[in-house]
Amino acid sequence: MKQWLETRQVMEAIGALAREGRRAALATVIRVRGSAYRHEGAKLVVGEDDAITGNVSGGCLEEDVREVARRVIATGRAERRSYCGGTDEISAWDLGVGCEGEVEILVERVDGRRWAAGGATGDEASLDAATLSAMRDDQRLVVVTDVAAVMQGGRDAYRLFAGAEAEAWSGTGESRLETRDGRELFIDVLVPPPRLLVVSGGDDARHVARLADAVGFRVVVADRRPGLLAADRFPETVRRVETDAARLGERVVLDAESFAVVMTHHFADDTDYLRSLLQSPVRYIGMLGPRARTERILGVLRAEGPVDEARIYGPVGLDIGTDGAEQVALSVVAELLAVRSGRRPRSLRERVAPIHAAGD
Repeated sequence: MKQWLETRQVMEAIGALAREGRRAALATVIRVRGSAYRHEGAKLVVGEDDAITGNVSGGCLEEDVREVARRVIATGRAERRSYCGGTDEISAWDLGVGCEGEVEILVERVDGRRWAAGGATGDEASLDAATLSAMRDDQRLVVVTDVAAVMQGGRDAYRLFAGAEAEAWSGTGESRLETRDGRELFIDVLVPPPRLLVVSGGDDARHVARLADAVGFRVVVADRRPGLLAADRFPETVRRVETDAARLGERVVLDAESFAVVMTHHFADDTDYLRSLLQSPVRYIGMLGPRARTERILGVLRAEGPVDEARIYGPVGLDIGTDGAEQVALSVVAELLAVRSGRRPRSLRERVAPIHAAGD
């Protein structure tokens, strides 16, 4: 989820540098052994002006990667670096790698106009921010990088796949380094993040939308009150939709991977929006407000017929002792992430497995 957002930001940065006539280097995590802060596919772009976008660690590897990027920009020769934390957990963390982790990073020069060329059909294809933004919910992109070809400066080092061709390459859906026919290939799988529908344009909803957007959700804010949907109230990446509950299904596409939070502070509106959402396949419906209020709303809906209450989270959010809209937003988004990951929320000190294990 974060990598999709990050890749879009990286592509935007590369494009901006290209338009300014500036060169850049792209660093990509291609392999992780053990525990590490970031996983395969994490990206960082360094411009020749030394500006960076993205990250490949918790912040401690970036300076060294920047030094490598400067060299790659100057020489045009790609480099592959390995950062090993060794067996000392504290030293490993101080290096930004994690517990007993090893991270391999590929750094290559890019021109911003062509990152991937020659798709599955032989037609030319490019990966940029517009490509990512235009991807449909059921699509994914797979960028296959021939590591040896990159290191040798080959022009045919990349292949970009979408649709059915991407499925054939995606495997488990995780980005990874693998060997096929004696060639070392990095399979970079980019899956669109889930959509979050925030039903309300109110002041407290603004905090939920902003925080959810920052962690990678594709956020849609829906409200029947146009005054609350002004552009200056939300980040540019948040879509704003004026709609009442009756037209919600027509105005917002929701699938089984989508999330929704209802928080209009209006009993009748919340009831109507919840009724509409229960008719959709959305996997999670959060209800802001006290438990008794949610029960009253459910009482109305139960009188109309069966209610799938397993999808309803009310009161919404984790029990972290919130006070104020910002903390409520943190509680809500934390629960969204936990549900999406299939995790039972608990303190990390209770977790036995490494906190940055592969797949987490």
